[in-house]
Amino acid sequence: MRRLTAVVVVVVSSFSLLPYEESWLRLFARALLRFLGFIFWGTAVVLAFGGVFVILMCKNYRYFFQESFLSLPGWLAVAAALILLPTGVLAISISVKCSRHQQGALMYLLLVLLCLQVSSAVLAQFYSVQMASELEGAMDYLVYQYNGAHSQGPGGSAVDEVQRKLQCCGVQNYTDWLKATAAAWHLSAEKSRVPESCCKEKYSHCGGDISHMEQLFQEGCLRKLEDQLHFVNLYVFWCCTVLSILELLAGVSNGILMRHQPFRDFRIQDSSTFS
Repeated sequence: MRRLTAVVVVVVSSFSLLPYEESWLRLFARALLRFLGFIFWGTAVVLAFGGVFVILMCKNYRYFFQESFLSLPGWLAVAAALILLPTGVLAISISVKCSRHQQGALMYLLLVLLCLQVSSAVLAQFYSVQMASELEGAMDYLVYQYNGAHSQGPGGSAVDEVQRKLQCCGVQNYTDWLKATAAAWHLSAEKSRVPESCCKEKYSHCGGDISHMEQLFQEGCLRKLEDQLHFVNLYVFWCCTVLSILELLAGVSNGILMRHQPFRDFRIQDSSTFS
């Protein structure tokens, strides 16, 4: 009899602790949701920066890539960054005063964000590999088609711009330019030169004469450009991955608050109506 009484006391005491545990869980969910709301505002700027960087990279080096949709991960990241702003506002608002309409809107925005960011992360990884495979062939072709000082085409301008911006010369190194024929460059056969865009900044008018190697960039452009593209795609990938985890936490916190809040707004039966 005493054992039965002890069991009953333990069961009753455990049920009496449930409201306290639920109250603590709600407080934790509110605090986490408020914290994540502010985090969403900050990470929106970080994600938008990465997205814009991808878009500008694809625009600046568009002559090296055939596909125009390689900037798609950047646009998806920018769209996600814009949606993160109202999402942060809703998360903070719900942590102060719960509203079924706001909670439902937050769940919807979190779902949209997850779709955008997962798509952006997957495409960033896929396009990073595809860009690397296309880049060398495109650069080799543009170097071969380069027409020296007389080249006014967009391809030649792109090569010069890349060499000046990345401070490099040739695809693998400066010797790639020595393979170009003198006829194609409209130069005398006894002179070996590289484009003036290979000249270092303080020797900007060196003329590309390889007899003065100290005035020229000697490192190739391919490795530098690949590293830059890899970095920006990896940046977007990890931003989207971390944000997806934070958004899942926000969804769980919002779900806890929705679970412990009755559907007052949608109650159709009322004692005064059916009395």
